[in-house]
Amino acid sequence: MGPQPNYVIPLADVDGSHEPLVGGKSARLGTLADAGHPIAPGFCVTIRAYELFLAESRLESLVRMELDRKRFEDMRWEEIWDAALRIRSAFLSHPVPAEVAVAVIEALAPYPADTAWAVRSSAPGEDSANRSFAGLHESYVGVVGRQAVIDALRLVWASLWSDAAMLYRQELGLDPARSRMAVLVQAMRTEEVSGVAFGCDPRKLSCEFAIVEAVPGLCSGLVDGQVDPDWWQLRRSDGTIVEWRPGSRDEVGTPSPLLQEQDLSHLLGVLIGVESLFAWPPDIEWTGRAKRFTLLQARPITTLAPDGKDKRGWYLTLRPGMARLRKLRTRVAEELIPALEAEGIRLAAEDLEARTNEQLAEAIEERLASVKRWTKTYWDEFIPFAHGVRRLAVYYNDAVRPEDPYEFVGLLQGEDLLATQRNAALQSLAGRLRHNTPLCDAIEKACGSTSTDAMNWQQDVLAAVRSLMGGESFLTEFRRTLESVLDLAYGNTRLSDRPDLILRTVLEMARSIDQDVRRTTKSGIQTAETLTQRLLAAVGPERREEALETLEIGKLSWRLRDNDNLLLARVESQLIRAIDVAARRLKSTDRLAPGAKVTDKAAGPIIAGLRDRTAGEIVLLEETETERVTKSVCPDETPRQLIGQPAAPGLETGTVRCIRSSEDLGRFQAGEVLVCDAIQPMMTHLVPLASAIVERRGGMLIHGAIIARELGIPCVNGIPNVVDALKDADLVTVDGYLGIVTIGLPEFDLELAETR
Repeated sequence: MGPQPNYVIPLADVDGSHEPLVGGKSARLGTLADAGHPIAPGFCVTIRAYELFLAESRLESLVRMELDRKRFEDMRWEEIWDAALRIRSAFLSHPVPAEVAVAVIEALAPYPADTAWAVRSSAPGEDSANRSFAGLHESYVGVVGRQAVIDALRLVWASLWSDAAMLYRQELGLDPARSRMAVLVQAMRTEEVSGVAFGCDPRKLSCEFAIVEAVPGLCSGLVDGQVDPDWWQLRRSDGTIVEWRPGSRDEVGTPSPLLQEQDLSHLLGVLIGVESLFAWPPDIEWTGRAKRFTLLQARPITTLAPDGKDKRGWYLTLRPGMARLRKLRTRVAEELIPALEAEGIRLAAEDLEARTNEQLAEAIEERLASVKRWTKTYWDEFIPFAHGVRRLAVYYNDAVRPEDPYEFVGLLQGEDLLATQRNAALQSLAGRLRHNTPLCDAIEKACGSTSTDAMNWQQDVLAAVRSLMGGESFLTEFRRTLESVLDLAYGNTRLSDRPDLILRTVLEMARSIDQDVRRTTKSGIQTAETLTQRLLAAVGPERREEALETLEIGKLSWRLRDNDNLLLARVESQLIRAIDVAARRLKSTDRLAPGAKVTDKAAGPIIAGLRDRTAGEIVLLEETETERVTKSVCPDETPRQLIGQPAAPGLETGTVRCIRSSEDLGRFQAGEVLVCDAIQPMMTHLVPLASAIVERRGGMLIHGAIIARELGIPCVNGIPNVVDALKDADLVTVDGYLGIVTIGLPEFDLELAETR
């Protein structure tokens, strides 16, 4: 019998030669301890333990399947997040191998049972001079008890497959499937002050100065951005304090420094010693003052790398911490969303027809600036806050360990979305038509009119509808619906200016009004209240408030993520309205060709034309549709199957309706398979009519997937070029269990055909 594998190695026995087995973080700590630097005691769970876990659980094949489902470089970030969530859930559903669990328990045995542990990643190559994974892998602090340490061990292993970590490995040219993870377990040191320090100023290439940051209590408060630190700049040559900035911590009176001169001098000595030991300027984490000092970790300052290509900071923004989400909750929910809503209402109330040409030009400029400003706000603040629902997903799965990694989606049911209000308004209109055949016939005839001018529709085309019983009240409610919930831009079309498109959808809703009951029964999703109670039971009373806050922020971020799209679409609609008013005015004076296609891209020439009456006819550049590049589908052949992500379970066969433009919205018929680039909030009213959904954009938390799952409609997304691969009237079978779209007759029907 050969030597037993080393699943656990005491930190006291680790040195630099162990890095391939214990990872860079642990190996450096062992080297620091050998050089006389005080470190916290503990042990390392080696890569061999991780490999045994993969082998026994057969998770390596699952990881390969997730990574091979689609070319990694073709996967959107949402799809990578989905894969990461499924991998994480699989890791948590498999037990740690008995040999590893025994070795961990034996390593914990010499310490008191109430010892609090820090459980952190220590992957090979992690935090090297050119590959800093700081913050990309999980760390857990304050872990108490044997089972809690083993659970944290699995979570750290799983973090090797987080979305941010996989993206970063792809950027570095590493094969994610070959990655391995060791885990560092150390007894925590609880001191009154902790922090980070840099041997050189990380903002500059010069090493004339060192930087120190300190916070009260644990260093995690600083690393997670929860506590504002004291900040010092020290001259390396003599230790002189060049600058000190106190942290903002609601202190009464004049703040006093958290560290004294002797503490700063000690830290500078540690930085210089670590730099001498490793031959690179260090970035260290530490806790305690000079006399009770403990070095927590040391790594190179990667911002000094000469190529400047480190994008780790950007990947970290993909998962804001709870402190950041709290700040965003206040700012987004209480300030930005009300301001955006008020902006749309204000712009809609303005009488543009009464304005002079100069005033109209100014109105267009104001709207252009508003769209630009709010689009920037959308990316800078709305998008980061939207990750609150992803935090909820991970929190729920870690606590509940559900068999279905997307069970948490049920927590989002019943949220009061603007899109839900719009859909309810359309359903109300459909209800008025359901038993009124003459009214349905008149509206269908009106929808066949070649006129799409909104004013003409109101005055002439719908005259026959108005004369019928119930027609006037129907049109009054319809106009109110257009103004209140359909003042939206879809591409360069204002939906409120296309009543024909909306009425066609209302007719389809009236004809299929029983579908919702069937689908609600079929979906079988557990209620939000049931899942909430399951979550609270899993976390226990000591974490109840934490769970409720995570739930509240997650649901709010989901609700506002939908609403902000619609509110921004209203501001965009008001820009289009102003451009349309100006275009009609210019056409009436022969300054603009009657057939000129006017889009938001025409704003500049139109503004110039309004201001310069002496100029001749305004020429608008014709917009050409960008040629689609079809990589996976040959033009002369139709594939039998398209592979995507299973986004909502179910199996349905139906004919395709591709939504490429606003015109297609009015063509969609009940029972068709909705195929599109992505379900946008402006078009979710079509989803209840669909038998299935197929999208180019991938992700379980995009609008189409969530709504489809709630209604019990199968959904497959993440299929490249799907709008090119499928055409209207194609017969397809959508398998939401496996993520497959089969083109043509289903296999069973083919077998029947062959036997005839």
